[in-house]
Amino acid sequence: MPLMEKDLGIGKAQLGGFLTTHGVIYGLSKFLNGMVADRSNARTFLTFGLMMSALMNFWFGFSSGVLTLGIVWVLNGWFQGMGFPPCARVLSHWFAPNERGVKWGIWNTSHQVGGFVILWLGGWLGQHYGWRAIFWVPALIAVLVSFFVYNRLRDTPQSLGLPDVEDYATGATVVTERQEEPDADFGDRLRRKVFGNPYVWLICFANFFVYVVRYVFFDWWPTFLHQERHFELSQAGQLTSYFEVAGLFGSLLAGFFSDRFLNGKRNPVCLFYLFCTLGIILFYRPMPVLGYWQEAAAVAAVGFFIYGPQFLVGVMVTDIAGKEAAASAIGLTGFFGYLSGVLSGYGLGRMVELYGWDASFQLTIACTVGAILCFALCGRKT
Repeated sequence: MPLMEKDLGIGKAQLGGFLTTHGVIYGLSKFLNGMVADRSNARTFLTFGLMMSALMNFWFGFSSGVLTLGIVWVLNGWFQGMGFPPCARVLSHWFAPNERGVKWGIWNTSHQVGGFVILWLGGWLGQHYGWRAIFWVPALIAVLVSFFVYNRLRDTPQSLGLPDVEDYATGATVVTERQEEPDADFGDRLRRKVFGNPYVWLICFANFFVYVVRYVFFDWWPTFLHQERHFELSQAGQLTSYFEVAGLFGSLLAGFFSDRFLNGKRNPVCLFYLFCTLGIILFYRPMPVLGYWQEAAAVAAVGFFIYGPQFLVGVMVTDIAGKEAAASAIGLTGFFGYLSGVLSGYGLGRMVELYGWDASFQLTIACTVGAILCFALCGRKT
């Protein structure tokens, strides 16, 4: 973003507008495509979305006009929204409820691995080859990975003649061919287990607040560290990458503890992680620039604790809605998560222009408290 700001003369509010529109369209896509993914083959669905997202990144890298960039980024958000729902379908069909915390946590590391790689690679590419290369290189990687996904991924155990995962987990030996339920039953299931469930809605609002905190750090902290704390651009990207690396371990531990010690209860872990997040942000806010590793430790601590609730949201709603409606439930929570771009994108960009970077701390503190309240209202149900 700082390179585009300099090269194209785009202000922070306009850059924030890209993030907002992308986030809203991504969330809407995740929601609508979640209902489609529950009744689609995950293999072809995921491959198509990834390939189209790669093409949008190529196009974005070749563009310069603000309107064109905005349109392409909206399209990219739609195709990226096709990624999570088929993954949720695969995870919920291939793994039993009592192991989803750990297995989902392992899958969730893709967020942190990808975020870590692009923050280092992007900083290096931008410094040596300009901002356009930051879109072209990942697009090429996505094209190659899409071929790999199509070759290796399989939809459900039944598609390979294997038993349902719950039957396998309970020791059933008879493999039966299961028929897809009619759309009427699917619609009734959505009404009962997703749209009519108050706990799903509480988790949706909690996810909104968690995503604001996550994306304030992920999207804006390289710019904050570069412009406010005067680190080199490559260093700013490196420092923010520790946010992702720490989040990898935080989410894995959150899944492990909820499976191993809490019998699949996710809510207590979310509350503990969020109280820790709040404490760290309050500590970081008045901290002066002390050096590279002090900044890295502070940003990493926030990443460790915010990614636990971010990842457990998907597991929680899957446990509530069941694997047949998992993608739809996650799509709904994802829509609220990426609707947060209204605050973390354009909203924050405008606030920083008007009130300075201190506004970003006030926003993250308020949203962390909001997430704590929402999870607390879920009580013992989750």
